[in-house]
Amino acid sequence: MTALEDATVPGRVASEVLLEARGVVKHFPVRKGILKRTVGHLKAVDGVDLDVYRGETVGLVGESGCGKSTLGRTLLRLLEPTAGTVRFDGVDVTSLSGADLKAARRHMQIVFQDSVGSLDPRMTVKQLVGEGLKIHGLGNRQAREAAVLDMLERVGLAPEAADRYPHQFSGGQRQRIGLARSLVLQPKFIVADEPVSALDVSIQSQVLNLLVELKQEFDLTYLFVAHDLAVVGYISDRIAVMYLGKVVELATSEDLFERPLHPYTQALLSANPEPIPGRKQRRIVLTGDVPSPIDPPSGCRFRTRCPLAQEICAEVEPPLVEHGGAHLAACHFAGTPIGAPAPSTAA
Repeated sequence: MTALEDATVPGRVASEVLLEARGVVKHFPVRKGILKRTVGHLKAVDGVDLDVYRGETVGLVGESGCGKSTLGRTLLRLLEPTAGTVRFDGVDVTSLSGADLKAARRHMQIVFQDSVGSLDPRMTVKQLVGEGLKIHGLGNRQAREAAVLDMLERVGLAPEAADRYPHQFSGGQRQRIGLARSLVLQPKFIVADEPVSALDVSIQSQVLNLLVELKQEFDLTYLFVAHDLAVVGYISDRIAVMYLGKVVELATSEDLFERPLHPYTQALLSANPEPIPGRKQRRIVLTGDVPSPIDPPSGCRFRTRCPLAQEICAEVEPPLVEHGGAHLAACHFAGTPIGAPAPSTAA
């Protein structure tokens, strides 16, 4: 049994795992030349293990380009995994096809980051929200229309919105339409792919509160993808931190903020605004550029920017292991504060 399999959220049991990902890999071929020959692979997701428990919200955080959105779409098989397995509600979805895959997708939905591009401008809201019901053959026309109007009301939109088009709404309202489209199928699991990143701060809080309310009302499970740790910390039960295609830390929201173990997490947290006026927080500024996912560094992928890096970091890739209280980190010197001298040998 791996450390990840053994680590559980307090009060939960293994049977409550809704989604289980093991060794998930997603590589994109890099082609060059007139013949478009493959000369390498972009390693967007490179071996991720993740459990999502029924009824919880797992936040997935990291800087742009780290593979967050790609992982979320691969878990739903919107992108085909290069390797690894994804089990949803006890079923290996990576082996499904045809009608079986279609049936599974009814229970696994996504809210896209781009609320404009994800909504067909030629379709009314009624058509957009009801499209999934029609595809899955749920109810007759009258029942589908009633379900659409009911769901629009639940996400805070008036019934007359049903006959309007996406361009007639604000960004926050379009995101509510996207939520309604996902929820009308009554899914068990939703990947929220940076649903508030393009919204004003005041609208962000409204959408976040709506997500919390809908989770309780429909007994939902979320994978919430974002790059803002403050937003993720507000909505999430647990947080997974990604860097260059790998999960480098995983813990409960409270534990991650109080006891960040990975130096990358420490740097992310130091960038959060200090909520208490007058109190200053020491900012950890990382030097160097993010390595290319086409040719990532050997050993620890963060070592080229890590103030704690030593020789072992280039030679041995640190595994994601438990450091007490179901807190996992992939670092040879996990728990060493940046600025303090690193141990002479790996912990």
